[in-house]
Amino acid sequence: MLNYQLEGKVAILEMNDGKVNALGHDMLDALQEGLDKAEREATAIIFRGRQGLFSAGFDLKEMQKSPESAQTLVTKGARFMLRVFSFPKPVLAACEGHAIAAGALLLLASDTRVGAQAEYNVGLNETAIGVILPPFGMEMAKCRIPKRYQTAAILQSQMYNAEEAVTMGYLDKLVDGSEVLDVTLKHANQLSELPGGSYGPMKLALRHEFIERVKASLADS
Repeated sequence: MLNYQLEGKVAILEMNDGKVNALGHDMLDALQEGLDKAEREATAIIFRGRQGLFSAGFDLKEMQKSPESAQTLVTKGARFMLRVFSFPKPVLAACEGHAIAAGALLLLASDTRVGAQAEYNVGLNETAIGVILPPFGMEMAKCRIPKRYQTAAILQSQMYNAEEAVTMGYLDKLVDGSEVLDVTLKHANQLSELPGGSYGPMKLALRHEFIERVKASLADS
């Protein structure tokens, strides 16, 4: 489900559940454990899916069991995403395929995102499937998606191809599909050279207002 490996001092957390890399309880638990380990032994972190698929978002089977079940999973996901969004070390994403809903939010929570030049979709489809984007997702989207595109991207569930995803703020650059991980590793090593004593505090300062609103939304959860 989750493969953790160290490439030098960079931790790679590779999601592969054999299906759509759904963020269910087991995957979220594994990702949190991976972050725990990476925080101890790595200088930067890379999230990766597999060729053709990054993540399709929250586990729909779990979400459809009951309103209580859905809320429990979303809250768990929110705490994970908040940790990624405020993680004190560089966080990168190697995106080689579809990133939908919470999968797209994981891209938005990461610092640097390298995508494959290929055919796939990226976007927040919550409105289209009758779901209200929870506060953690709204804040991360408002932080990373340029204001002029927020109505289409957040409210109107617009899906984007890889090139458009760069313009919309989901990805930072595109490379040949065979080079995605190598390029992401190169960026991770470069970012690792920045002083950790300033990188973490600067990230918190840059995202402070968004982080605080997410924390407030989770205060009673």
